[in-house]
Amino acid sequence: MKIFLVRHGQTKWNKDSICRGRLDVELDETGISQAAATGKALSHLEFEAVYSSPLKRAMKTAEEIAAFHKSHNPNSNIALTVTPVDGLIDIDFGEWQGLTIEEVSQRYPDIYRLWQREPQNVRFPGGESLDEVSQRATSAMKSLIAKHPEGNIVMVSHRVVNKVLLCAALGLDNSHFWLIGQDTCCINVIEPAYDRYIIHTLNDTCHIKRLGEVPTLRYF
Repeated sequence: MKIFLVRHGQTKWNKDSICRGRLDVELDETGISQAAATGKALSHLEFEAVYSSPLKRAMKTAEEIAAFHKSHNPNSNIALTVTPVDGLIDIDFGEWQGLTIEEVSQRYPDIYRLWQREPQNVRFPGGESLDEVSQRATSAMKSLIAKHPEGNIVMVSHRVVNKVLLCAALGLDNSHFWLIGQDTCCINVIEPAYDRYIIHTLNDTCHIKRLGEVPTLRYF
């Protein structure tokens, strides 16, 4: 089986560099177009299920992807249903949520500098650490792998969650957090293999570079 790990589409808060975390921000018009393009780019593949963070920006992205795939019930002509998974929810930024990066750097200068240099050592005031995110997200991913041992699945989540999942899949600790890129509506392809993981695709955004000219993506 292979996991198609997708980051949600663009929101206004992405553009304005506002810390989102658990605040339920919706996709903007560009984000909806990105999600639809992602769904079209993956439409030639077979998926057993589509899973998502329960936040609206991720669920909408997942729904656009699922719309291209029919339920596996032979008597059904309905699209796959998106299943929310709590373990895929965005990091809890605590007191940083709703603040711009500039505001964060002014109000929490020491923690902000540490976040830039040693992200693995930060626990956000009133929120989570990267290790806590990694524990819940990797646990969720492993449970979904066990549920679909032979079929491809989609998991839609957030930049922070995707980055720590990819670090874990690569056998890296969270000190490498900033070395992983995750743009809006990027696609990553992960294959579980012998208690390890093979990364086939990382931060692929070719399908949204020129909306309206969506290529067929060949991953294997």
